Amino acid sequence: MRALLSKEPGGPDTLVMDELPDPVAGPGQVVVAVKACSINYPDVLIIEDKYQMKPPRPFAPGSEVSGVVDSVGEGVTGFKPGDRVLCTTGSGGLVEKIAVPVASLYPLPEGRSFEEGASLILTYGTTIHALLDRGHLKEGHNLLVLGAAGGVGLAAVELGKAFGARVVAAVSSEEKAAACREAGADETIVYGRAPFDKDQSKALAEQFKAAGGKTGYDVIYDPVGGDYAEPALRSIGWEGRYLVVGFPAGIPRLPLNLTLLKSCDVCGVFWGAFAARDPKANAAHIDRLFRLWKDGKIAPRVTEIFAFEDGGKAIAKMAARGAIGKLVVKVAE
Repeated sequence: MRALLSKEPGGPDTLVMDELPDPVAGPGQVVVAVKACSINYPDVLIIEDKYQMKPPRPFAPGSEVSGVVDSVGEGVTGFKPGDRVLCTTGSGGLVEKIAVPVASLYPLPEGRSFEEGASLILTYGTTIHALLDRGHLKEGHNLLVLGAAGGVGLAAVELGKAFGARVVAAVSSEEKAAACREAGADETIVYGRAPFDKDQSKALAEQFKAAGGKTGYDVIYDPVGGDYAEPALRSIGWEGRYLVVGFPAGIPRLPLNLTLLKSCDVCGVFWGAFAARDPKANAAHIDRLFRLWKDGKIAPRVTEIFAFEDGGKAIAKMAARGAIGKLVVKVAE
């Protein structure tokens, strides 16, 4: 089978299309013939050896796929060859076939495309865990979302609205702001491109504060980091929760005196570890996501589809922070 492989650390240009043996379903496993693989920011990091997980080379990036069941291993029930499915993989998704544990598999609902199916679990799974378990978001809360036009950002906008929050979406262009308003954001902020000097940082903090109102934000969802973090933290409300989701703009250094002055919490969000440690709670979240999807409260926004051979270009666009919504690689028809 064909696979887009990382054989040495480096950027997307180092990926090569090569052949691997077809996988065989072991006990409790299912082999999926991959139709689509979405691209997420960890794919940028993992091929550069900058991610928490470092799979042995050669490996294929791609942590979220959809496709059709090709074969099932011993002890597998609930799925059969020909079933349309979606799953997360950790890595290894940019391949024609992949063997996955049956526990990670979900049916792809009728009427939903493979591209949509490959764009649901990771971004929305991360975000529902962040907002509910770590942010304790409730109806009527004030939610600020940074990087709000990306995959997890739009998921936070949609889920925030689904849970009854007032959502302020912060982005880097008017085009991205329009996407957030379409997803339901109550207000948008267009910020400049970092790095920021002291005056620019202060001005951004004032932008955030103005949109947050007198009480500030109950929850701040930050998948961006870098120079955007401190201005956002300055706009948090009393006993608010600042959710640390990712660092495409760099790992920030926060002045901890702000946490004292606001009596606020800085909360890390590591969905993969949460899902592994508490699979029942994660499964409940995923079930809720499927219900919200069915009811039209959330909908993965696929904005660009790349050919299998151009998977590296999709990762490069993600690295450049040029994506709105989800980028998906079409592996097969």
